[in-house]
Order: sequence, then structure tokens, then C-alpha cells
Amino acid sequence: MKKTILIVAAMLAAVVASAQMTSKKGNAILPESGDWSIGVDATSTLEYFGNLMNGSNDAPSFGFTSGQTITGKMMKDANTAYRVRARVGFNSNTDNAYDTGIDDGSGSTFVVEQKTSDINVDLGVGIQKYRGKGRLQGIYGAEATIMFSSGSESWDSETLSAEVTGGGSFGLGVRGFIGAEYFFAPKMSLGGEFGWGLGISSTSETTTEVTVAGTTSKTTGGGGSSFGIDTDNVGGAINLNLYF
Repeated sequence: MKKTILIVAAMLAAVVASAQMTSKKGNAILPESGDWSIGVDATSTLEYFGNLMNGSNDAPSFGFTSGQTITGKMMKDANTAYRVRARVGFNSNTDNAYDTGIDDGSGSTFVVEQKTSDINVDLGVGIQKYRGKGRLQGIYGAEATIMFSSGSESWDSETLSAEVTGGGSFGLGVRGFIGAEYFFAPKMSLGGEFGWGLGISSTSETTTEVTVAGTTSKTTGGGGSSFGIDTDNVGGAINLNLYF
């Protein structure tokens, strides 16, 4: 009899625990094994709604220039996820009336066409673990990252042309992280994390080629390398995560 009572009590406890983690419509609140997720930095969106309360109508910042990172996850099981982070940004600008401020000898300054472009790629792969029994889930894990960036700049006028190339950077890093996600709706969460890790990077030399009145000259600028160990996300970026 005692064994039967214990079995029934255990089954009831399991049902109650399950009911606590489902919505009124019976939808699971926490991610499940096999679920996929996409996450974005929600900081600018939250600031936008906060500005609305203060009478400001500044739009949220989206796009390559905002520095935001997209995160994808695949739930291996209810407590483990494989994740990939990516940021790919490309910018190209043309200014048809850029005043260099350099006197061309006639008392006037050079007004030239200026073109700039740059590309930034950041990728990270890792594993994320969940710990918790309710809507608030602690997260922790580790990941490896790779970074690449490069850019160019040129000027053109009737008497002068110049181009700066090189200066690209390449870097590698590893980091551990810890944070939390709060599931405010079925399989929808807001979360944040802090990381600690190390990174190394190198930057190539730059080459500047200037042509004035048919005469061309070249100069080079030094490259370099760096190594660092530090914390990250001290600005407190907040992520919006959608699981499906």
C-alpha cells in the first residue's frame, strides 16, 4: 500500500511540476530537445520603447553598422545547446564633395571624391548549458571565436588621387561565459551573459599610394599584433531568444 501511495504521489508531483512549466494553453515554456533558436541583441529595441515613454521617437538600430550579433542554437537536450554566433558587416560610402583641407597652391583646398569601404566578420561556436527549475534559467558554457576585418579608402580629383589599402586584421579567441535567461512567454526569453577569455590578433601593414600631376609615391604603415585576457559584455547587452 505504501509503495502504491508513493508511486501515485510521485506521478502527481511530476504532473504538477510539468503543469508549472506550461502555459494556460498547454504549450511548453522552456526549450525542449531538438528545438532550434535564433537570438538577437535586443538592447536598442528596449531603449526604443523606453524612449517612447519619455517622449522620444528614436528608432531602434538594426543592420550591419549596429554591431549586433545573431545567435543560433540547437537543443541537444533540455539542458544543453550547441550554438553559433555570427556578425557579418559590410559598408561602402562615397562622398562627392570631400574637402581635404590641403591647399593646392592656388589658395584653394582640394575638393575630391572620397570612397571608403570596410568588412567585418565575427564568428563563434560553442556549447551552452542550462540550470534551473522555473522560468529563470541560469546559463554557462564556452566557445571559440574567429574575427576578420579589412578596409580601403581612396580620393580622386583632377590633380590628385590617393588610395590606402591593407591594414586588415585577423584574430582568434576562446571564452567562458555565465548568465541567465528569463522565459517571459512559451519558448521566448530575454537573457544576458558575461564572459572571460583570451584573444590574439594581428594587423597587416597599410600601403598609401598618392599620384599628383602624374607622379606617384608610395608609403607603408606598420602592422602589429596583440594579445589580451579580459572580461567582456560589461555594457550589459540583452538578448532576445526565440525557440521553435
